[in-house]
Amino acid sequence: MPDNSLHLPSAGVIIPAGGIGSRLGHHQPKQFLPLAGLPILVRTCLAFLDMEVIRCVVVAAPADYYQATIDLLHRHLGKQAIQKLIFTIGGITRQDSVFAGLGALPADISLVLVHDAARPLIDQATIVRCLQGAALYGAVIAAIPVKDTLKQVNSSGVIEKTVDRTGLWQAQTPQAVQRELLQQAFAAAARQQFVGTDEASLLEAAGIPVRMVEGAERNLKITHPEDLQVAAALLQEETRMKIGHGFDAHRLVPGRKLILGGVTIPFELGLDGHSDADVVAHALTDALLGALGAGDIGRHFPDTDPQYKGIDSLLLLEQVQQLAAARQSLLGNADITIVCQRPKLAPYLAEMQANLARCCGVSPTAINIKATTTEKMGYTGRGEGIAAHAVVLMRSHYGSE
Repeated sequence: MPDNSLHLPSAGVIIPAGGIGSRLGHHQPKQFLPLAGLPILVRTCLAFLDMEVIRCVVVAAPADYYQATIDLLHRHLGKQAIQKLIFTIGGITRQDSVFAGLGALPADISLVLVHDAARPLIDQATIVRCLQGAALYGAVIAAIPVKDTLKQVNSSGVIEKTVDRTGLWQAQTPQAVQRELLQQAFAAAARQQFVGTDEASLLEAAGIPVRMVEGAERNLKITHPEDLQVAAALLQEETRMKIGHGFDAHRLVPGRKLILGGVTIPFELGLDGHSDADVVAHALTDALLGALGAGDIGRHFPDTDPQYKGIDSLLLLEQVQQLAAARQSLLGNADITIVCQRPKLAPYLAEMQANLARCCGVSPTAINIKATTTEKMGYTGRGEGIAAHAVVLMRSHYGSE
């Protein structure tokens, strides 16, 4: 992991996310498509949001999907990450979107990185090289040397000649530039009515030198269906699994609502506790924290804190899910067992499953819930309380916390 505490000017990122991705065969923007359990755009943003040197990330979203883009990122990112996000409406062209993003950046941002929304495998070492290069030289782009033999072909598909690949590089992103230089390039493009394919072409047209810095082979752009498969395979190679276990039990008392998995169940008794005492949500929350190596529910939400008095435990689960997302960890599946003599819980399990899945940002099929009795043995069998066990499998990537 690169050192994020670099002595660099304040840096901001612009992510032009206006593409629809018709070549992928989908009607929604390609950056919304899932990649190993997380939307492509979420993975792209996380690469930058996790770095201290990045002050903010501007997402230039298509007008028709503007609110959907905001909702998507809020659903998957933690509160700390969301605070670094700025949203703006992108334009018809990439150039329009980057210009809109530049206008949305805070005035004190002096280094600007532009990165494709569909390059979710960008690594932090490449980002740092771009930042350092822009600070030193003014403008740089990440690129890799062309390795394959290149052929020039006519309209009939006949090879006309072999192109010498010496000195040829394949451009990637980020493309990093000092803000004032990018502003100069946009002003020159407006005067000349020039439309470039990327920021480097704008700078070149304005006579501003652009240098290359080393990119990465894995920093591929997802354009075709097979690109998704390759990206998923690369992520799979870097994925590690972690298991977490959670347990909770509360006493049944009169005068309280019985809430399990976010569902209020008709019954003459309810569970006693500082919050709503939802043992199902608590067990799952503890299991997630266990897989993250982040302590337990009492450490994060102590029963001595009045702000958690009577709180909906699904809100606590959502906060832990945001913590997991910030650490680039995703719930693979959860298996939950509720130990309860009465009431009968079978009619409510599907609704519990839907509630927990929504909070965890996964499909309901990733959450399995069972209810059992102890044949009237022990405190649950005597109807004195209800308990829940939860086991989770989390997927995270090497380098994440």
